[in-house]
Amino acid sequence: MPTAISIVEDNDKLRGTLAKVIGRAEGFKFVSDYGSAEDALAGLPKVKPDVVLMDINLPGMNGVECVRKLKAALPETQVIMLTVYEDTENIFNALAAGANGYLLKRTTTKELIQAIHDVKRGGSPMTTHIARLVVQSFQKPLTAAQTATHQELSELSEREQQVLDLLSQGLIYKEIGEKLGISYETVHTYIRRIYEKLQVRTRTEAVAKFLQR
Repeated sequence: MPTAISIVEDNDKLRGTLAKVIGRAEGFKFVSDYGSAEDALAGLPKVKPDVVLMDINLPGMNGVECVRKLKAALPETQVIMLTVYEDTENIFNALAAGANGYLLKRTTTKELIQAIHDVKRGGSPMTTHIARLVVQSFQKPLTAAQTATHQELSELSEREQQVLDLLSQGLIYKEIGEKLGISYETVHTYIRRIYEKLQVRTRTEAVAKFLQR
């Protein structure tokens, strides 16, 4: 079955361009688009897309609040923020609201298509610059948790530590696989084990613990 994609974007021209890109991509199916968060929240529960591309700066309700409400209604739907905002406040607000990925609008068509594939398979795609900001925000030492974190990290295998190191550099699953010469599915398995050993649920939390070492 093709991956069903919906778009929430108030710029008519960009929305149309994205719809054409999705419609032409193999394995994808463009199912709906909306110019506001309010329209999206009314329509998306009926369409139930696999992935939603979400802008932040929308008329009326913003995209971050839309994500929060949408994830409550459609928890299985993956949401990728596609925006011009690259400040940490918007990034973390979006991720905290339930966004599964964060891309800048200057992302190339090839990168966008790959990001949709990645998020559908359980990844958390981010523009490299955005991932670096996330990493930098966690570089303040958390001394109270350092001992426990060191113990958890020591339980990781050498390969798991390599995967986590690359993850902290902002690489997506596909890039990690290419670096280490392993498949996407193997990378996903390693990351699942890392999450279990570090007792975290997200890429951000795993990277934060790694940077406390």
